[in-house]
Amino acid sequence: QVQLVESGGGLVQAGGSLRLSCAASGSTFSSNAMGWYRQASGQQRESVATISSTYITNYRDSVKGRFTISRDNAKKTVSLQMNSLKPEDTAVYYCYTKSPWGFESWGRGTQVTVSS
Repeated sequence: QVQLVESGGGLVQAGGSLRLSCAASGSTFSSNAMGWYRQASGQQRESVATISSTYITNYRDSVKGRFTISRDNAKKTVSLQMNSLKPEDTAVYYCYTKSPWGFESWGRGTQVTVSS
């Protein structure tokens, strides 16, 4: 089973940038789909960006053009570059993975706070 550890969250002013990273363990990383989800206080968890094993990416509409997801299979990492941050991007961001066999894992999350 893949274990995930996020890093890179913090406090930033609106318009600023942050880069989140997720380090994964396990031998199936290159075959797994990876993604970033977020959960704001009092809200449901939502998908932010995903990247397949073949590097196909998908983004929620509200982050298109501002966020970029990438993966490095050699380093077993997935990153989320977040630019032009808005207060509504404030949330706990979770790294997620799903194997071709359907096994899922979540990281513990990292807080991103965007001040206005």
